[in-house]
Amino acid sequence: MIVITAPTGNIGSHLLSLLLESAPAHEEQLRVVVRDPARLPDAVRDLVEVITGSHGDAEVVDRAFEGADAVFWLVPPDASLTPEDAYCGFTRPAAKALVAHGVGHVVGVSALGRGTSVAHRAGLVTASLAMDDLIAGTGVAYRALAGPSFFENLLEDADSIRETGVFTDAIDADCKAPRVAVADIAAVAADLLRNRSWSGNDSVPVLGPQNLSPNDLAHIMTEQLGRPVRYERQPLDELYTDLLGYRLNEAFAQGVVDMKRAKNEGLDAGVTRTPATVSPTTFQHWCAQTLKPAVLSGGARHAR
Repeated sequence: MIVITAPTGNIGSHLLSLLLESAPAHEEQLRVVVRDPARLPDAVRDLVEVITGSHGDAEVVDRAFEGADAVFWLVPPDASLTPEDAYCGFTRPAAKALVAHGVGHVVGVSALGRGTSVAHRAGLVTASLAMDDLIAGTGVAYRALAGPSFFENLLEDADSIRETGVFTDAIDADCKAPRVAVADIAAVAADLLRNRSWSGNDSVPVLGPQNLSPNDLAHIMTEQLGRPVRYERQPLDELYTDLLGYRLNEAFAQGVVDMKRAKNEGLDAGVTRTPATVSPTTFQHWCAQTLKPAVLSGGARHAR
């Protein structure tokens, strides 16, 4: 029995599709935890057991983890909370349920940065790493999928790219860093959940095929979209003001700013790209398959 949290999200939906393909051959049952089962495709609801509710709720995870062998854990950050509450506070009921039900393996979505000099002041990433420690402290075998920024974050700029040819971030224009497609994160998660021969606790970096700067992204988008695209860097104080304007919790908004500052200072540069850490989807391919249709069709939304 594999339990999948956040199965309608960008990573979870990819993962659920992969596991549905392989579950019969591996004699696995699938159980999902979802707030709104109507968001699951009809065909999927017929193939999985559905637990309705939030996986931050103690009663929900108690039901969800009963009889489970493995859990896919993804926290949907709640911007109305502090970073600590959004990650560790949300996860504490699940940590207790993992112990109570003797769950053997957990694969979680986390972030790069552990072991770097800025990990302790990286805002949301610092909170995510603390969540990893909380899960590892339960005694389960745990693998934290340590990812950089997602290609999919650029979908937030689809309207701006279409209308003005501009995308923004708070990262130095020439700061090269790993970036990854969510489908690659899901593929690594699926492999770990299907083949549970691993033990202990560790991070599994998923780095994408190459380091790219915002200026690199602009150049590739210009080629793939067939129109000029340029990058504009947003000052961190302006980002903070904008986030407060969206009614984010002040501490959460500061957590976003601190994360961006840490990324500029090498947060994502602590892991060497090797055959074991590289993932296959190139930014060029992602642009052609995902960003270009979103820009041409009126945009799409994704947040991380």
